[in-house]
Amino acid sequence: QVQVVESGGGLVQAGGSLRLSCTASGRIYSINIMGWYRQAPGKQRELVASITNGGSTTYADSVKGRFTISRDNAKKTVYLQMSDLKPEDTAVYYCAVEIRSAVILPYRDYWGQGTQVTVSS
Repeated sequence: QVQVVESGGGLVQAGGSLRLSCTASGRIYSINIMGWYRQAPGKQRELVASITNGGSTTYADSVKGRFTISRDNAKKTVYLQMSDLKPEDTAVYYCAVEIRSAVILPYRDYWGQGTQVTVSS
């Protein structure tokens, strides 16, 4: 079995910073793309940032220059450093990881349970 667990959410004032972490564990043969999504009340879930196993990154336009995604392959962990936070960044943040549990199996997405980020004005 595979588990994906996020941590690091919380309440912060506008202009502040937070760092989210997400670690995958269990039956893992290899990990491909790791990413962060968010969902605000009444809105659809959206991609915030993603990173390939080679280190290539993608960001939503709304977070470019403020958020940085990184990963530690040895720890099977992805991070999201969030700076200059704005009230519109308030959402539940989810981690998604593409994992292959065995060499003969295809990659599939595993999701964390989500962590709340609240930015007060």
